[in-house]
Amino acid sequence: MEMRKCFGLLFLLFIILASQEMVVPSEGRVCQSQSHGYKGPCLRDHNCALVCRNEGFSGGKCRGFRRRCFCTKLC
Repeated sequence: MEMRKCFGLLFLLFIILASQEMVVPSEGRVCQSQSHGYKGPCLRDHNCALVCRNEGFSGGKCRGFRRRCFCTKLC
């Protein structure tokens, strides 16, 4: 019984240590620029991201009180 507890503790410790190795640190900053091609109020992030990808960015999000589309990319 004591051996089973020790094995369980070692297995849990191994899982915790292995999961720490899988975390990939993000490098760089995310730059934002207001979309030039998006027309009207930005209601869905998905539509904004599609327009931004056509403008050469990696994605986009709706932001602000006036709901404008801002394109994002790593800089």
